[in-house]
Amino acid sequence: MSSNHDIFSATLDVTGHKCPLPVLRVRRLLERMSPGDIVKVMATDPMTQIDLPYFCQQGGHVLLEITEKDSIYYFLIKKAGE
Repeated sequence: MSSNHDIFSATLDVTGHKCPLPVLRVRRLLERMSPGDIVKVMATDPMTQIDLPYFCQQGGHVLLEITEKDSIYYFLIKKAGE
């Protein structure tokens, strides 16, 4: 079974990194992407469940999905501006 959001423009693996590095790396990647592009982020720091939704809200980005499997958190983020 597949998600409705199988098409993404980039994947960012920040597993093993602690706050604030995951958010900083997501911000840097989104700066290089086009409005409406989707990035898939993989993280292991539980704080990303708080930090990334807050970052998206503040930046106007759309958090499409958060899932967790085997202690890895997956985020689908759509860049603002579309």
